[in-house]
Amino acid sequence: MTFNWVCSLPSQTVSVTTSNKCRSLKGLIDSGGCNGFPSFLPKEVRNIKDPYARALAKRIERLPVQLQFGDSRSCIMSSCVKPLNQSEANPVVLLHCFDSSCLEWRCALPLLENAGLETWAIDVLGWGFSNLGSLPPCTVASKRYHLYQIWSTYIKRPMILVGPSLGAAVAIDFALHYPEAVKKLVLINASVYAEGNGNLSKLPTTVAYAGVSFLKCLPLRFYANMIAFSNISLSTTFDWTNVGRLHCLLPWWKEATISFMNCGGYNVAGQIKQVKHKTLIICGEQDQIISYQETMKLHCELPDSKMRLVPESGHLPHVEKPTYVAQLIREFVQGDSW
Repeated sequence: MTFNWVCSLPSQTVSVTTSNKCRSLKGLIDSGGCNGFPSFLPKEVRNIKDPYARALAKRIERLPVQLQFGDSRSCIMSSCVKPLNQSEANPVVLLHCFDSSCLEWRCALPLLENAGLETWAIDVLGWGFSNLGSLPPCTVASKRYHLYQIWSTYIKRPMILVGPSLGAAVAIDFALHYPEAVKKLVLINASVYAEGNGNLSKLPTTVAYAGVSFLKCLPLRFYANMIAFSNISLSTTFDWTNVGRLHCLLPWWKEATISFMNCGGYNVAGQIKQVKHKTLIICGEQDQIISYQETMKLHCELPDSKMRLVPESGHLPHVEKPTYVAQLIREFVQGDSW
């Protein structure tokens, strides 16, 4: 199969804060900024060299999503990439790793679209490029509720929910709470056996802020990219580091990250056997972060799963081997037999 690059430029939008405006502005996106990039993206997006990242960044939109926390209601302008195609098949919804964004899918998303799949890439609340100026809680429960609101407002059909790394825990947590919203699961190098954030939730405030500041620093992100990918050049590593930390440059990123740290994080290990959805497990052959033994354990614990290995790939095969991963997802979505 031949895949061609697909790209579209975003149209105009406005930012809103109240629930009434949220309803009236449904479907609008922020206005394009310099060089066709949405104006809400950090200006450093212009320094990114990767043509796929640049093209996908130009497609990022903010959609109004209504949330209610206790007695407080708010409208979050939530970042995502909307599908170019409408399909009779179940839509594919792409999540991302811990502290990342929809730009993670810069290579694989166009391939899925060219295969005819209706494909969304959604930023999990607290990460990505949503407008969090109102500082909503970014706990596990609020991330789940936010995703449900996006699904119930815009997607409205059972989806193929795809989660890489910690995104796999997000996907499992969501599928267990809203099984009607999920048709199938795709878990990529799944990080699902950690018991939450551990002692990070108990750190004093000053220490937590210092730790989060370190999480954003260029050397740490550069090192993380070096171990996440199996065989890329230093120049590519540097550019992909800039892609991966772009969302960290938004003014509310630090507070949102601390909100997640304080909540305790995801702890789904004891619930995995309760998942009833058909699940495709994708494993990078050279992943240095999630062991093959953990992936095999997940395969054994999920009652209706199959596993596929991506050769010569590290922790993010959807970035390193997008054609291979897109083909696996396409076959899983469209296949009638198990």
